Amino acid sequence: MEKIYKRKLGRSEIEISALGLGCWAIGGPTWAGDTPIGWGEVDDNESMRAIQHALTLGVTFFDTANVYGAGHSEKILAQALAGKRDQVVIATKFNAVFVEETRQVTGSDASPAGIRKACEGSLKRLNTDYIDLLQFHDNGFPADQALPVRDALEELVKEGKIRAYGWSTDFPASAAFFAEGEHCATIQLELNVLDDNPAVIAICEKNNLAAINRGPLAMGLLSGKYESGIKPADDDVRGAKSPDWMKYFNKGVPSPEYLKIIAAIREILTSEGRTLAQGALGWLWARSPMTIPIPGFRTVAQVDENAKALTFGPLTPDQFNEIETLMGRSK
Repeated sequence: MEKIYKRKLGRSEIEISALGLGCWAIGGPTWAGDTPIGWGEVDDNESMRAIQHALTLGVTFFDTANVYGAGHSEKILAQALAGKRDQVVIATKFNAVFVEETRQVTGSDASPAGIRKACEGSLKRLNTDYIDLLQFHDNGFPADQALPVRDALEELVKEGKIRAYGWSTDFPASAAFFAEGEHCATIQLELNVLDDNPAVIAICEKNNLAAINRGPLAMGLLSGKYESGIKPADDDVRGAKSPDWMKYFNKGVPSPEYLKIIAAIREILTSEGRTLAQGALGWLWARSPMTIPIPGFRTVAQVDENAKALTFGPLTPDQFNEIETLMGRSK
C-alpha cells in the first residue's frame, strides 16, 4: 500500500506530514466559569516526550491555540521543540481572551488590535519569531463581518509575523469568504468518518486550501477506549459537566447512536491490521487529497498508534465506498 508522509498546507505550498498532532489536550484544565473546556489534568513531561516521539516518526505539523490551557499548550510545545524550530510547522489560533493564572476564559476579541495582541502573545509563548499558520478560532462568527479579521491577518503576513492564515469553521460561507484572501491556506473543520462536511470540503478542493480535520477520532470515540465503560474525568470537556455542544458524549457517557455506527463499520476500518483509530485516519485521507487529520494526544502510546497510520495510508477506494454505502452517503 502507498505510504503517505507529506501533504501541502494548501496553497501556501508549505510541506508537512499528512498527519499532525492536535495539542488541545496537553494544555490541561481550562474553564469558562464552571464549564470545563479542556481535557483534564496532564503530565507535562509525558506531553513533551510524546511530541518528541512524533518527530522521530516523521510528524512535522503541530496544531495548538492560545486558549488551550490558557497559554499552557503553546508553552509546552515550545519546550518540546526547543532547538528544532526549523524542522516543524506550527499552527496556532486566536480569538479567546483568558487569564493565564486562573485558566479562565473571560471573553473574545476579533478586532484588529486584539488579533495583533493575540499574535504577539503566541509568538512569546511559542518562543518563535514567526508562526507558520494563524487561525481564526470562532466557528460561528458572521462571514459578512469578517473582512477586518482577514485584512488584519494579511497585514501580519506582510510583516513576517505569520506565513499563512486560516479559519476554524464548519460553515461554507465563512470558508468561501476567507478563501478569497491571498494568503489564506486552510480551513479547519470538524470531520471524521461519523461526521462528513461535503460543502466545506468542496470549497477547500476548489480553492486549494488544506482541510485540517479537528475531531478526527470523534473526541476519542473512534479510539475504542470508551466502549469498555471508561469515563472522562469531571474536569474533561467530555465529562459530567460537558458543554451543550458536546455531541459525542452526554455528561461523560458515549453517545449510543455513534457507538452503533462504529460497530457497523468497524470491520472495514480495522482491515489489513489497522487499529480502529488508524482506520478512521485512513478514511480521512481517502476522503479528499486536501485532508490533514490532527488527532489529539496525552501520551507517547497515543502518538505512536496514530502516527503509524501513516504506514497504512488511506483506505482503498473500495473500502471507502463500502463505508459510504453503509453510512447512507454513497452517491
